[in-house]
Amino acid sequence: MEEWVGGLWHKYITRKANPEFDDARVNFDQVSKSVSMVFRALGGDVVKRVEAATGREYLTRKSFLQKISGDNQLVSLAWQDEESLRLPESLAVFNEKALNYDLYIWLAVLAAHHSGSFRHWAKDNQALVVAVLEKFPALHNRYRRLAKAFVDMRPSLDQMPAVERTMEQSIRDAILIPGSVNEFPVVNFAPQAVYLWLYPSASSDDVLMADIDEDELSDENEDQDGEKKSAKKAQSSRKKAERVDSDDSRGGMMIFRLESLFSWSEFSKMDRGKDDSDEDEEDYQSTIDDLDKITLTKKQEHQKSGQIKIDLDLPSASEDDIPLGEGIKLPEWNYKTQTLQEDRCLLQPMLPRDATPTKLPVKLQKTARMIQAQFEQLRSVKYWLKAQPQGEELDLNAWLDFHVESKTAATAEKGLFQSYRGNNRDLSCLLLADLSMSTDSHLDNDNRVIDVVQDSLLLFGEALQSVGDNFAMYGFSSVKRSNIRFTMLKNFNEKYNDHVRGRIQAITPGFYTRMGAAIRQATKVISEQKTADKLLLILTDGKPNDIDHYEGRFGIEDTHQAINEAKRLGIKPFCITIDVDAQEYLPYLFGNDGFTQILRPAQLPLRLPQLYHQLTSQ
Repeated sequence: MEEWVGGLWHKYITRKANPEFDDARVNFDQVSKSVSMVFRALGGDVVKRVEAATGREYLTRKSFLQKISGDNQLVSLAWQDEESLRLPESLAVFNEKALNYDLYIWLAVLAAHHSGSFRHWAKDNQALVVAVLEKFPALHNRYRRLAKAFVDMRPSLDQMPAVERTMEQSIRDAILIPGSVNEFPVVNFAPQAVYLWLYPSASSDDVLMADIDEDELSDENEDQDGEKKSAKKAQSSRKKAERVDSDDSRGGMMIFRLESLFSWSEFSKMDRGKDDSDEDEEDYQSTIDDLDKITLTKKQEHQKSGQIKIDLDLPSASEDDIPLGEGIKLPEWNYKTQTLQEDRCLLQPMLPRDATPTKLPVKLQKTARMIQAQFEQLRSVKYWLKAQPQGEELDLNAWLDFHVESKTAATAEKGLFQSYRGNNRDLSCLLLADLSMSTDSHLDNDNRVIDVVQDSLLLFGEALQSVGDNFAMYGFSSVKRSNIRFTMLKNFNEKYNDHVRGRIQAITPGFYTRMGAAIRQATKVISEQKTADKLLLILTDGKPNDIDHYEGRFGIEDTHQAINEAKRLGIKPFCITIDVDAQEYLPYLFGNDGFTQILRPAQLPLRLPQLYHQLTSQ
């Protein structure tokens, strides 16, 4: 009985303490397409993902009801970094859905005109609002409506301490009349969340490292050359250092300044004195660059400890696919420096192990015959060339025109014959299939993605064999930049036969999707063909990714650069994907007419040959 009453009380007091309007709530999923279109149309970075932001702890003064209810609600705010624009998971700031929807659009407009970094949070937001309203005068009415409604929802000034009242009044003035406030007081608590403004990202701007005595950080007998090398690395990215005691206590009060919004950090007792020697030093440096603050302690307890290393296990050499050669070094694009880094990746050509010659599965034979009949039409299409100087038959229309003209005036003899010509398909196609671990996922109770990919490759081979086109098929996956697996299923010099069918049926899900390197190697292979037209088909179920900082924009930009390199060589790249989020990144990679999205993956085996037919029948 006590628990039941307590549960009712908790629901009641939590609902009373919550200042949001649940009936007018608008979720990010409802507006994601609209805000993405607005963000990019008004100049936002086309590569950035637009997604929901996770909640943050936000140190603000609580109301009496919030204290009673024990409310510790995380606040979802709008911010962006180099990778993505994050907007609140949902908005229920206003009591009207239309206003909450307009707020999402307004935040997308602001983000499209802001780099993501702040010198003074409130002043920079004011300047940003002023700049946006000057550039888009039509937004004045929308902003005034949002600003007035937002200020009306703010807590009463009468119940605040004097200093916080001054801060709150300054924020209200800055919202109602952007650019009118130049000074903001320092207070012990952050103001109530300002949903009309953008917030700093989780990665704050670089700050200078605090001075720390050398004898506290290194041994007095350390080699001076080693110190110089360490100092040289530190120059590229300076960090804030924080010295803490090694106990678990936490305390003190944080002073809030608008020019440097605080972020929460927690000290964790971890010995960083020893790292695995087999890891890439560049990866460590990149991890250090991602840290906002480096925390150090003088007090260390020297205890025996076990090391746990978690990584994706690679198969043993006896169980793995068969490597071909020592590997191929390939470059990779670094979008931050806008340079192509030579010999950064190592690609290993491979053959599927335990692949034995196999016939086409019975379940595909009927579909294969239907597709082959369609493709035979491409081979058998023939046409007459008219008015030729020589040919198999007389062109009666040309002869009649010449006869009539010659009766009236002197007329030079034109071509009087017609020639029967066959359809000459002078093209090569390379199909590059994504074999990453995501292809191990199930589509239904019976089929996985990899099963659908295998069926698609088999039917694709049957179709192109029937028309006689020159083609090759490869698969790819990766584990970091030093292990990019390039699986040969059929090269251009092989015939499509039971050996190739066996390799296709022997493929298994791999690892990650380092797409840029695979496209570069596929480009090199197909560029060696002597045909007039070259088509590079890429079959995938997701975006480029890997575990060594190839996530997000790095992978997207490297793949984009690899595709442009292929286009400059006269190769036509085209992507077929079953990824439901493909519209977020494929238009940037391939262009609006350079890809197709198959929403029902089970249809891929039939759709792939049809797409090839459409792309090459012209």
